[in-house]
Amino acid sequence: MNEGANQNRQIIPVHVVLPPRAMLLDVAGPTEVLRRAGVEQDRLRFELNFVGPDPEMSSSVGLVLSHIAPLPDRLPDDAIIMLSGNIDPLPGQDVRADNVQEQVIVDWLRRMVRPGHLILCICSGAVLAARAGLMEGRACTTHHSSYEELRQAAPSCRVMENRLFVEDGNCWSSAGITAGIDLALHFIGQRCGPGVAAAVARYLVVYMRRAGADPQLSPWLEGRNHLHPAIHRVQDAISADPAREWSLATLADIAHASPRHLSRLFREHAGMTVPDYVNRLRVGLARRMIENSRLDMEAVAERAGFGSTRQLRRAWGRLHDAPPSAARRIG
Repeated sequence: MNEGANQNRQIIPVHVVLPPRAMLLDVAGPTEVLRRAGVEQDRLRFELNFVGPDPEMSSSVGLVLSHIAPLPDRLPDDAIIMLSGNIDPLPGQDVRADNVQEQVIVDWLRRMVRPGHLILCICSGAVLAARAGLMEGRACTTHHSSYEELRQAAPSCRVMENRLFVEDGNCWSSAGITAGIDLALHFIGQRCGPGVAAAVARYLVVYMRRAGADPQLSPWLEGRNHLHPAIHRVQDAISADPAREWSLATLADIAHASPRHLSRLFREHAGMTVPDYVNRLRVGLARRMIENSRLDMEAVAERAGFGSTRQLRRAWGRLHDAPPSAARRIG
């Protein structure tokens, strides 16, 4: 990245709230996604601030976390608040001090959260948000062992079981532990684009799922389980702009190979043809738009790079049993 690009970056503050007995993976997984996203592109950087009611606390694995900043008195309008989960206390453990610290967090959330803030709840962090009144009337999820606690904290919330994550307005929540990485990848996909999210997922060697309710592997990672640098360059270019009219000659220039040689290498290493790969990403892009917007099928087809709705439905039918309209009903 060049110096000019760094100067033009938008800096988004992220306040990672650490409760007592913080689950270390709840903290490290999602924040590593945000950190890596800043490496993969020049437009956004996420400024991580680790805050809490106490400057030092023991994590779930016994590692002491220190130099924790106080809960701030002010938050920028575009701030993101990430609430980590924590582990249950050991039998007989005195948790009176921990309970006081949790209440400090809850009171801080009540005072500080405004409509423009985005709340990312990792695992049982959703319970803290619920206690602060942020989950009332919302769809949400948490670790399966905390479903009832979440319902009790926010009686009008709709707890979505068996979901990786749930997005409802400015309050997003994830299921247990590693699902926080899925939530963070989904967030990066929206803010930085699916190509960046796919690159971060590859770096972390994890699966990136299309949506919280979809267990299938994302099309952005299909055909990427190889080590050929030229094919990865071609796939990176297509992933960054699937709707573009990609010619084999243009992609061959990116790969520094002849069109014929690229076709052979692509089939050998990606396990599919170049047109098949492009169409898979376009279908994935179309599905994202169908699930997250009210665009009609003509607009979806055009924005995803298909010449017509007929082309979209034909490509869709090769990958899915149900028609595109079913994704909107499900989403």
